[in-house]
Amino acid sequence: MATTKKVTVTIPADLLDEIRGEAAERGLSAYVAEALRFKRDRDRLRELSDWLQEEHGPLSEEERTAAFEELEDLDAEHERRRAAGKHDAGEAA
Repeated sequence: MATTKKVTVTIPADLLDEIRGEAAERGLSAYVAEALRFKRDRDRLRELSDWLQEEHGPLSEEERTAAFEELEDLDAEHERRRAAGKHDAGEAA
């Protein structure tokens, strides 16, 4: 099991209400941890993409299409894992 740490964050009340409704089964902490992992991964991908474009120039339309297809595959895998409950993020909050 992954080590967890309790933190305090401020979230707009309307967003929190929506998230609690969507996260009911797996818990708010698991939902937020998953969202943070997803955002972190996207940020890293953006950094890599920016660096590659600086080093090698802009993508061709074929390369861009292939990249978006790969992202769709990754998103599908992410959803599959989420549905299977693979992330152990804790249930507090």
